[in-house]
Amino acid sequence: MNSDLRPFHLAIPVDNLEVCKTFYRDTLGYEEGRSSDHWVDFNFFGHQLVLHYKEYILEEVSNSIDGKDVPIPHFGVILDIDSFWKLSEKLRKRNTSFIIEPYIRFEGLVGEQATMFFKDPSGNALEFKAFKNIDQLFTK
Repeated sequence: MNSDLRPFHLAIPVDNLEVCKTFYRDTLGYEEGRSSDHWVDFNFFGHQLVLHYKEYILEEVSNSIDGKDVPIPHFGVILDIDSFWKLSEKLRKRNTSFIIEPYIRFEGLVGEQATMFFKDPSGNALEFKAFKNIDQLFTK
């Protein structure tokens, strides 16, 4: 792993800023930063996630992986395994509808990982995952 990783900035469209602010702040627990009437910053694991209000129609696109329809585009973060399962339980308690329920991919193989997919209230797809061995993040 690169110890010199720099924070990234990601701006995504949302069709209801207030509902999405509540989701990212209260459901996912992200710290809210600067904002205006049309956008809001969140601390996304040390990265800058910006929600921008925009009326739009999102075309549903996916790729089949492990026999599951993985939404494209999607974003998320790689957690440690304990944080992954705690987040999945928190999401279940808040009745989150999963696109792909939390499960283990590549079990017993290089790159074994837990993964889950769900959408924010505006339809942006998120993936959270946790590797059994983080050193295998980019191993073929």
